[in-house]
Amino acid sequence: MSSVSQIALNEKRASEKAVPQRKSKFQQYWPIYLSIAPFFLVFLAFGLIPTLFSLYLAFQRWDGIGTMQFVGWQNFYFVLTDPVFGKAILNTFIIWIMSTIPMLFFALVMAFALNQRKRSKFMYQLCYFLPNITSTVAIAIIFGSLFSAQYGLINTVLTAIHLPAVQWLTDAWPMKWAVALIVIWRWTGYNALIYMAGLQSISTDVYEAARIDGADTKNIFFRITIPLLRPIILFTVVTSSIGGLSLFTEPQILFNVNASGNNGGIGNEGLTMMLYQYWQAFASHRFGYGAAVSWVIFFIILAFTFLNWKLVQRED
Repeated sequence: MSSVSQIALNEKRASEKAVPQRKSKFQQYWPIYLSIAPFFLVFLAFGLIPTLFSLYLAFQRWDGIGTMQFVGWQNFYFVLTDPVFGKAILNTFIIWIMSTIPMLFFALVMAFALNQRKRSKFMYQLCYFLPNITSTVAIAIIFGSLFSAQYGLINTVLTAIHLPAVQWLTDAWPMKWAVALIVIWRWTGYNALIYMAGLQSISTDVYEAARIDGADTKNIFFRITIPLLRPIILFTVVTSSIGGLSLFTEPQILFNVNASGNNGGIGNEGLTMMLYQYWQAFASHRFGYGAAVSWVIFFIILAFTFLNWKLVQRED
């Protein structure tokens, strides 16, 4: 037998042995595949399929009961040309600026101050996290009573110190500040705990070396802490941007948004993008148009998140 024939025979035998080996590997790992299968099945049923259906629905006219009617890009055209939706976008970004930027700054300062403490850290962490685990509906109802024009605690205090009362739930800018204050109160402590976890990962040798070189607290905070926390800051900026542009429950409860005609407070000054989508889809029963609105909101949030990611990640 020639050497070429011998090599071919050896390769054939090796391939015949490899087939059962691959089968045995599958038999070895099938319990692992089976254990993670429920997640993918749930994701397929409640995540991927509804998402694809909403994309299909965005090109249809459908009231939820009758026959779907294909309308092409009409839904998207109406979304992009509707001045009410433009108002909702403007309101959402204004509230985001009012809430997210102060919230992240306060959270960073609180985390830095708490990280300097030697005792009672756990109690402070518990108090910081409590607003985040409280029901959003309950928070909005409580703040609604605080912001009440006639009997609200805030206006009572303002009147007691001889300042004019503020119409928190009817005037344009106070309405936005009311929503922003709820967001700040609820999420500042949560982000402070995330920043604190990042601070604890920074070696104390860095701070000790800075103090030996004569750096004060201000220089340590701005020249050491913030640069080393860049990945954590990026995470909080991205997640806060997504959450801030998806505001729904707070303005819905605060301004009593319902299906009877109120869809965003007086003059739509409290209308957000998600409230607009809710109103069009579930209150007006225009599910095709609502699906188109949801996809437009998705791309707005995606673009804004990418912009924040590039701005925070860039080198000095």
